[in-house]
Order: sequence, then C-alpha cells, then structure tokens
Amino acid sequence: MEILYMAEPHVVSALSRKRAELAGDIENTQAKLRKMILDLESLDKTLLMFDPEYEVASIKPKGFRPPQDWSKRGQMTRLILGILRKATEPMTAQDIAVQLIIERALDRDDVKLQRLMTKRVGVALRGQRDKGITRSMPGPGMCVLWALEKIPVSKSVDKVT
Repeated sequence: MEILYMAEPHVVSALSRKRAELAGDIENTQAKLRKMILDLESLDKTLLMFDPEYEVASIKPKGFRPPQDWSKRGQMTRLILGILRKATEPMTAQDIAVQLIIERALDRDDVKLQRLMTKRVGVALRGQRDKGITRSMPGPGMCVLWALEKIPVSKSVDKVT
C-alpha cells in the first residue's frame, strides 16, 4: 500500500523561505563569531607585545550587561524592600512581584512577565537575606514567605535617664 502526500504549494513555499532566512541568520552569526575570534586573537597578541609574560587565559570574560533601558542596578531591590516595608505581614515572592508589576505600570495579565519577575524577586530577596536585611520562613504549602529582618536599635541611640 503506497501513501501519497499532497503538499500544499503555499506551505512548502513558506517553509522553504523560512529555512532560507534561518540559514542566512546562521551564516551571518558564524561570520560575526569568526570576526570576534580574530579580534580577540589580535587583542591577545597586542597585549603580549606589551607584557610577554602576561597570562591572557587568566582574563575572565565579562558577563552580559543588560541594556540601559532595563532597571538600574539596585533599583529593583529598593522597590522590593519598599514593598516589604509597607507590608503588614510576610509576603511570597510572587505577591511581591505582582505588586512590583503594578507599581511599575507593567501588564499584570502577562503570565510570562509575572514568572520572570517572580524569579528576579526571589534572587534579590535571597541576596538580601544573605546580607541580613530580609528573612524567609515557610509559608502555606510549598511557599516561602519573606519579611524584613528586625534590626535591633543600638544602645547608643537609647536615651538613658
């Protein structure tokens, strides 16, 4: 029994056009990568001209820096801590993320954005917990609740009468 497949010409045409576009993007990316590798090798050679003993391999690559229109460094943490200051009870990272989305006038119905912001809030909160600024505690189910750490008032501030 022989099965014949009837391909729609417009589907085949669209798929082959998309493939050609993707193959072109790959070629352009590979060309950019080749140029970057050559530039890096030239930089290494120039560096070694000035200091032949320099360990070029010891230079760690810099991490990706987000574009300028993303949050400034520390801005998100300040907003998160502000939300926790106003809170009357501990909050989950998701609750904080939703509040953050509302305060920044972003689309609160965007599920993908909420997931991303919840992850970013969690990272920021863990960093602040490591510094002793926030604390985490078990919440209902698998949730983690977050609150500001209570900072004791130092004796130098207390008035003695």
